[in-house]
Amino acid sequence: MQGKGLGWVMFSWVVLFTAGIMSIIHGVLALGNSSFWTTQDYRVVFSDLHTWAWIVIVLGVVELLAAASVWKGGSFGRYFGIFAASIALINWLFWIPIQPGWALIASAMAMMVIYGLAVYGGQGFED
Repeated sequence: MQGKGLGWVMFSWVVLFTAGIMSIIHGVLALGNSSFWTTQDYRVVFSDLHTWAWIVIVLGVVELLAAASVWKGGSFGRYFGIFAASIALINWLFWIPIQPGWALIASAMAMMVIYGLAVYGGQGFED
């Protein structure tokens, strides 16, 4: 892939891939009742911590699949990446009361992924 928008597509791919790995790690920590989670963190959970953990793990897998799809390119990769970043954005909005700084940074990155894929996402890296 060459040309205009390569940086945005690469940024989108890296963010989706990294977010997918981090979401899976977050979910596994929540499943294991890690001390990483405090009682304050439970306020964000609408069910119990294990339910939230599985939701985050599934989100991580979706983000990893979206990163692979963005890597391959095409319109499906673009739309699937936008979908995954939108779901991640909604997820981070739940975290604003607990970790406002990190949640706003992660939300801004998800919005940049959506922008990058919406404008330049039809191109892939494998040509």
